[in-house]
Amino acid sequence: MSASMAAPAEAVKSSAPLYKSLFVQVIVALLLGIVLGMAAPDFAVQLKVLSDGFLKLISMIVAPIVFCVVVHGIAGAGDLKKVGRVGVKALVYFEVMTTIALALGIVLAYLFGPGHGMNINTATLDGTALGSYADNAHKLQGGGLSAFILNIIPSTSFDALARNDVLQVLFFAVLFGVSLALYRGPQAQKVSDMIEAVSGVLFKAMSLIVRVAPFGVLGAVAYTVGRYGVGSLKQLLSLVVLYYVSVLLFVFVVLGAVMRMAGINLFKFLAYMREELTIVLSTASSDAVLPQIMRKLEVMGIKKSTVGLVVPTGYSFNLDAFSIYLTLAVVFIAQATNTPLSFGDLLLVLGVSLITSKGAHGVPGSAIVILAATLNAVPSIPAIGLVLVLSVDWFIGMARALGNLIGNCVATVVVAAWEGDLDHEKARQVLNGMATDVSDVVEGPVPEAVPVASAV
Repeated sequence: MSASMAAPAEAVKSSAPLYKSLFVQVIVALLLGIVLGMAAPDFAVQLKVLSDGFLKLISMIVAPIVFCVVVHGIAGAGDLKKVGRVGVKALVYFEVMTTIALALGIVLAYLFGPGHGMNINTATLDGTALGSYADNAHKLQGGGLSAFILNIIPSTSFDALARNDVLQVLFFAVLFGVSLALYRGPQAQKVSDMIEAVSGVLFKAMSLIVRVAPFGVLGAVAYTVGRYGVGSLKQLLSLVVLYYVSVLLFVFVVLGAVMRMAGINLFKFLAYMREELTIVLSTASSDAVLPQIMRKLEVMGIKKSTVGLVVPTGYSFNLDAFSIYLTLAVVFIAQATNTPLSFGDLLLVLGVSLITSKGAHGVPGSAIVILAATLNAVPSIPAIGLVLVLSVDWFIGMARALGNLIGNCVATVVVAAWEGDLDHEKARQVLNGMATDVSDVVEGPVPEAVPVASAV
């Protein structure tokens, strides 16, 4: 990109009023939510409707966007061998990172012992607090790997879309995309063009929804502070702090090293994604920014076909921060209830978690549900101990969603670099701010200063 092209972009950025920045609006909403939660907790709790409404708006549109992006990416790639190769590389990367994350949770839990000294008598715990979480866990336990594989296949394509089961939507989208790529001719091109057009309309709709993100953040933060307050963290503060530290270690040490090998600076990359990361941290949901991050990764120089395959797959198969939480929480519950764990028990926890951590995104209350299923598979640990982490699940959920999102973004960069689908020069220019501000990217065509990488 020439200096003449970069200069107008900088002028555009400097002329835009600060209050119009989504990042600034979200930060203001976050601070206002904290103040309201502390000053008027009863009123603040009622603002949860803003957060719920925002997340429902996002949920309404995520599944069709995933379908359109994946189908168009595969059909536009032309070379199905390349699609398969990218998919295999992505799954290999996911498994390696998941294993590291699970092991990190166990190691840190044993090093710091957050549950030691609590001496919880399980007979005093009220299991009714688990509500529907325990019921949902039955979908994941007892069937093992075969049940998990069968759950990937939707009963009907419309059922998967209606339930927003990203893993099942992804399965159908891959099948549809491969079929469209094999079905050559003018009819196939018409279908492909139509899906591309629908995708553009959906991205425009998402740009409208994102404008109300500050209200969603305000509601989520106000509710959290008003409902739980700072005092609610006292008993479980060590677990919350240790988990946040664990996620930071994984992001800046493990993912930082991986990004260096890919030739990308992690800090600049996170700064590039700052608006999306702020929204995720505040709402504890990575669904809220799925379309935006996919578009930003394309603008950064990653081919559309790779983004369309890796990001949605990672939402179910690459839950790095969730994997850390899974093993950390299991060991914490064992420590809090004075349950001794043998080396064999730890291996069982690790093995079970490698399976149960997959596909968690599509299950309501996924973190608690998957944790319940994992505990039920490890009989030496009292499953009722799950009650201990319910009260702080929202606080943990913020870091969990943030870590998962960062992990998926990094995975896309790494797989793209591995496959040769990353334009390093374009990435350098975008991350160094030598391009138009990308906050408007989801609203329409990308400005000439930042050309989108076309589909392969």
